[in-house]
Amino acid sequence: MASEKIMITVYGSKQICASCVGAPGSKDTYEWLQAAIGRKYVVDMVDYTYIDINEPQKELIHQEFINEMMEEDMFYPIIFINDKIVAEGIPTLKPIYRTLDDLGLPLVN
Repeated sequence: MASEKIMITVYGSKQICASCVGAPGSKDTYEWLQAAIGRKYVVDMVDYTYIDINEPQKELIHQEFINEMMEEDMFYPIIFINDKIVAEGIPTLKPIYRTLDDLGLPLVN
């Protein structure tokens, strides 16, 4: 069982990634992810954060990662679970669920 809070962070933009035309927007993905995880897992130990990559960030760690995203032309949204990237571009649930399982997040009964 997860003993510490699990932080899920989604970096994205209102504008859809040029390589992801036809995909849902980052904010839609953020909301979809919360619903999908909430149907499978007990989410008392999960916190979610959405970071708009086009807005200045107060926390240096977020601004540094956004700078890296821009330099490396990464596809967004980018989803982190704690400090690990689990999805980039059009996410699928399998690696996200695998990471949550590995962290011991309990399933809904």
